[in-house]
Amino acid sequence: MIVLARLLSLLTGLLGAGGIAAAAMAAHGGYGENLKTASEFALLHAALAVALLRGPPSRLSMASAGIVLLGAILFCGDLALRALAARGLFPMAAPTGGFTLIAGWLMTGMFLFQKQKQTNQ
Repeated sequence: MIVLARLLSLLTGLLGAGGIAAAAMAAHGGYGENLKTASEFALLHAALAVALLRGPPSRLSMASAGIVLLGAILFCGDLALRALAARGLFPMAAPTGGFTLIAGWLMTGMFLFQKQKQTNQ
């Protein structure tokens, strides 16, 4: 589980850095709303992944972080590629990423519920 936590931590940093780079490009390059949205989603979900990866790793926290990261990479990657290269990752990549993000948030809620339950016992 430690190797997975390290990999997810690395991906979290890359997602956050990509969000900053996309925000700078969106602000100065005139790439439109898709790149701005991609940067905002990347930064928001990198912060969520940091919160999930903080503390001792559990299967649920690792799964939640992994699903959030997968969804963010699909969603943000598709929007950024559309803004920068005028093509998407693959058909339905952004909606797939969006649904994956929703699943990640639901899993995050389950993780936090379980954590609170254990804390209050």
